[in-house]
Amino acid sequence: MMNFKVSGRWALAWLLVFALVACDSDKDVEPPAALVSINSKLAVDRVWRAKVGGKDRSLRLGLAPVIEGNLLYAAGPEGVVTAFDAPSGKVRWKTATKLPLAGGPGVGDGVVLVGTGDGQLVALDAATGKQRWRIRLSGEVLSAPAVSGQMVVVRTVDGRVHGLSLEDGHAVWANEEPVPKLTLRGVSRPLIIGDMVVCGFDNGKVTAYGLSSGDVLWETAVSPPHGKTEIERLVDIDGELVVSGRDLFVAGFQGRVAMIALDSGQIWWSREASSYRGLAIKGDVVFMTSADGSVTALKRRDGTPLWTQDKMARRGLTAPVIVGDSVVVGDFQGYVHWLDATTGDLLGRAPTDKKKRISNVPLAANGIVYVQNDAGELFALRAQAKK
Repeated sequence: MMNFKVSGRWALAWLLVFALVACDSDKDVEPPAALVSINSKLAVDRVWRAKVGGKDRSLRLGLAPVIEGNLLYAAGPEGVVTAFDAPSGKVRWKTATKLPLAGGPGVGDGVVLVGTGDGQLVALDAATGKQRWRIRLSGEVLSAPAVSGQMVVVRTVDGRVHGLSLEDGHAVWANEEPVPKLTLRGVSRPLIIGDMVVCGFDNGKVTAYGLSSGDVLWETAVSPPHGKTEIERLVDIDGELVVSGRDLFVAGFQGRVAMIALDSGQIWWSREASSYRGLAIKGDVVFMTSADGSVTALKRRDGTPLWTQDKMARRGLTAPVIVGDSVVVGDFQGYVHWLDATTGDLLGRAPTDKKKRISNVPLAANGIVYVQNDAGELFALRAQAKK
């Protein structure tokens, strides 16, 4: 099920609308695709497992592990941030912030950053977990902050982008995009490329800012709203943006997938698509998880579809991640799926304990896939060809 966020006086009205729609159309809603037997070509082993704290609630939080060097950092919604040795799962440090964490971690330049559901941003020392500073922002943080040099950039759900000092968190600049009355729950993580930061927004736009100044460098409407109702006009760009060379790739809900020139914001190509998850790139191929639960491979140069795998339809798939020659996604029952990057064929799958939803994109490093489910359980999985 999709989560929405609404503003002001619209909140009660939309809750009533969704209740009525659910009651009237339950019989017409197709169920998630059942998992069919596959000729698995991969043997998946659990390397290690850990708990970072949380309950399996459908809050659509932006909490996903991140790696820097040999350390993996993970945060749970109940406030615990933990640093693990990535290969072994050994805990290096653990910090209980006692805050309702909702976005992160982001890591860089010796600092780990996490955001909260009540609009706070916390910076911890990456080596020890000790708090360096804490500030309050204008709204809920639902994605990982980005770090580069002496700057931190963070998105809040009110459409604002904050440029902050890494040293103490003081505001350097701020910018804002209008937020539609109805949006999906979630925000796209800011992406720092050199001296530029790029963000996707709920109004279907992508905007580039100067990293140090916050000046708008360009703005592009990737998916302009259309339709008569607020639901039809949903065009959120919530998935992570991906950069390859001097090109930016982006996909929006009920909108388009597009390749954009980083230096100008010009759209080189675009195709109709609907995705609220995100993209991955391997060589000359772009991989996209669609809102309907299909995974599609597109030619990088023009967006021509190469293949589509729809056997996991309506299973709430995560954004894809590339591991060797495979594309990996998680689903709403806690299964992790491996697809052949060349053909889209299903190569293997593995359950994670208790069948808890995986909302956020898996992480891949050194042949291991790290997955955090919504209950705050973290798994390290390794897939190898069967002998």
